[in-house]
Amino acid sequence: MYGNNAHNIYAQNNVEIESPAKLTEMLYEGVLRFNAQAKRAIKDKNIEKRVYWMNRSTAIITELIATLDMKQQGNISQYLEGLYNYQIQLIVDAGNENDFTKLDECSNVFKVLLEAWRESTNVA
Repeated sequence: MYGNNAHNIYAQNNVEIESPAKLTEMLYEGVLRFNAQAKRAIKDKNIEKRVYWMNRSTAIITELIATLDMKQQGNISQYLEGLYNYQIQLIVDAGNENDFTKLDECSNVFKVLLEAWRESTNVA
């Protein structure tokens, strides 16, 4: 119990000291990690884990949408908002249809976004 609580405190402190660029990178990595877990749950026919991991991915993408700056980065933010919303729809469809190929499609998009983000921010 103590070990888990200590880890949570460490993780929270780590997030508080990271740069916004590093935090975005971590969010992209989180989507990839959670989609992989959801894919495994679909293959294992584990509904509870499938829902859990898909909800985690969706929560991250929702947070990415919430952080978009429509005033400063208008066209780019509008494009990303549409792209992110489509990724959420893919995750929902994957869950409804037990189709992990839709998770693969979403993950492929986030792999490209992560690579582009790293190149543009020199965070690696």
